[in-house]
Amino acid sequence: MRVVIGWMLGVWLALCGPVGAEPYPPYHSLAVNDEADLLPADAEARIAARLDTLREASGIEVTVLTLPTRASYDPADSLEAFATRVFNGWGIGDATRNDGILILVLAEDREMRIELGAGYNPEYDIPAQDIVNRVMLPAFRDGRMAEGIETGTEAVITQIVERHIEGLSPPPAQNRDWIGKVLAIGVVLAFAVSVLRTQIWKLIGRVKRCPNCGAVGLNRERVIDTPATRDHTGSGHTEERCRNCDWSRRTPFTVSRKTRNSGGSFGGGRSSGGGASGRW
Repeated sequence: MRVVIGWMLGVWLALCGPVGAEPYPPYHSLAVNDEADLLPADAEARIAARLDTLREASGIEVTVLTLPTRASYDPADSLEAFATRVFNGWGIGDATRNDGILILVLAEDREMRIELGAGYNPEYDIPAQDIVNRVMLPAFRDGRMAEGIETGTEAVITQIVERHIEGLSPPPAQNRDWIGKVLAIGVVLAFAVSVLRTQIWKLIGRVKRCPNCGAVGLNRERVIDTPATRDHTGSGHTEERCRNCDWSRRTPFTVSRKTRNSGGSFGGGRSSGGGASGRW
């Protein structure tokens, strides 16, 4: 009898979830809350600046939230129910227009959602799903989390928010392939610029003279030893080695803390559950 009671208690606790768990996390920023630590400092700063500019110019609140898992909070029936709970709990968007958007990424659960405010026409679920399927999930499956979040956020702005502001209908289905190609090109160009900057720095080393032997040609590398977080700076070092002698130099540098904006509150908007989900 004691065993049966213990088993029943265990099942009940499993179904009820963690006792006293919060229903959703608090927010520290109106733009980006990277609780899963998926975004390098520069990517987080770019996304935050883009969303801050959008909010100041149009009054529309788009926010990004990453979490390791939703299991840490009061259990919801589904990803969709959890996203709606966060959205309405935070009050994303203007209270009269209900035009906010939540981009939610759950790293360990391997699932994500674009939750739209109640003011968006249901037709906007279609481009939202297109952004999930064509822009964000392929990057996530390749482990390019920051790239997927940044490019997906930009797609949400251009394909949903800007068209909503202009009173336009979502782009027709036959144009989606073209949109996907343009977004893909944008991803490639952004990556190429980042790579090019590093390569130029390395190429400059090839024409520098060695301080020891005077010969031309240094090999250069930039290494991150400790990644930065929102609470602590990171560290790294550059390495320079002569190709002609045994001279080398190691120069430490500091990686800036990841951006965390503070202050302000959302406008009291709500969602009725519209949007799009994906899993990878």
